[in-house]
Formats: sequence, structure tokens, C-alpha cells
Amino acid sequence: MFTSAAKAYDLNNSVLSFGMHHLWKRIAISILDPKPGQTVVDLCGGTADLGLLAKERVGPKGIVATVDLNFAMLRIGLDKIRSEQGRSGMGAVQSNAEVMAIRTSSVDRLVVGFGLRNVTNLDVALKDIYRILKPGGRFVCLEFSTPVNPIWDKLYRFYSFAILPLIGRVVSGDKTGIYEYLPASIAKFPAQERFKGLIEAAGFRNVAYRNLSGGIVAIHSGEKPHGAV
Repeated sequence: MFTSAAKAYDLNNSVLSFGMHHLWKRIAISILDPKPGQTVVDLCGGTADLGLLAKERVGPKGIVATVDLNFAMLRIGLDKIRSEQGRSGMGAVQSNAEVMAIRTSSVDRLVVGFGLRNVTNLDVALKDIYRILKPGGRFVCLEFSTPVNPIWDKLYRFYSFAILPLIGRVVSGDKTGIYEYLPASIAKFPAQERFKGLIEAAGFRNVAYRNLSGGIVAIHSGEKPHGAV
């Protein structure tokens, strides 16, 4: 499905979110707070939007790796990286989010945007994120969530299941059903408090979340404790 949607993925993100995804991603990177010279993983990063934003923060001596399972999405991301004056210190890794091909305790920051709801086992993915982070490293997840106002929630669900698939198919020409799958995957993803509990259960501390756009999306964050293995 993501192979079919890759070429129109960025355009559909802008159309379907009314351009809001750009703001959401910038806020997520602000919360991630990557420092100059650090190593950052953009997990499930596909077209590298978050990776490119992180690279602005870590500077020329920092390293950013966009990690995704889907090669077609990564190829779009690599094209964007190359078009940004080469973006030295950036690269792509094709890898499963549940068993990442990345050394233990080697990453300062990890960000994932709209991707964890696609993994097979969320608990396993969170534990592998914890594994690759250095002690004191920070994890940030930007994901669609549960609107806090019941009326807003009903309107959002109507848009997600009735309007979004139609627009997505028209813009992308997709015939795989990805734009029916996406709202269904959002509906199944844990709500804010439950997801916070899963992050804590994986070992993270100082876990918190911030609702954006009335809870349509939430940014979750946590830290690997200093002294952790």
C-alpha cells in the first residue's frame, strides 16, 4: 500500500491535513530538542520530513538517519535529502521498526511521525526504541489521537472515514485501499493515556504528551534514564 502511495504521499499529507502537518512536525522537533552534533533517528520516516527538520538542529557535525521498512517511501526521502544541497550527514536505512539495524545505546534522539500505528507489535517497537537510545536520550512520537471534545471527535471520525478516503484516492489514484486503512489504523491506536502507559512500561521516564488541534494529534515524549543499559 505504501509503495503505491509513495509518490503522492507528501501532497496528500498537505491536502488531507489542510497543511497542518508541517506545523505539527515542527512542534514535534522542538519537543525532541536535538542538539548540534547529536545523532538522530527519524523512525518510520519515509519521505524524511522530520529527518530534514532534525538536521537543521544538529548541524553539519550531526547525523540523521531516516529509517523505514518501505523502499519506495525511502527513495522519495533520499531524493529530498539530495535536493537539499546534498545534506551531508543524512542517510536512509531500510529496517523493521521492531528490530532496527542500529547499535544499542547509539542514538541521542529518536522521533517517529505517524508511523507506530503501522507496526505489528507496538510493545516490541517501543522496547527497541528504548534499546537504541543512549542513557538520557529522548523519544518523541507524533501521532493521530483521540479528540478531547466529543462533538469534535464525531466530526473528525466522519471526516476520517467518509471524506478522507475519497480525497486520498482522487489525489493519489491509489487502488490498494490505503486511504481506508489509514483511518482504521488511527481508530485502533491507543488513546493518549493508554499510550502514555505503554511508553512507561517500556522503561521510559518523564513521559508526557501534548494535544494539538483539540487532540486530533498528540505528541508523546519520554526519556531513557541516565544509567540505564
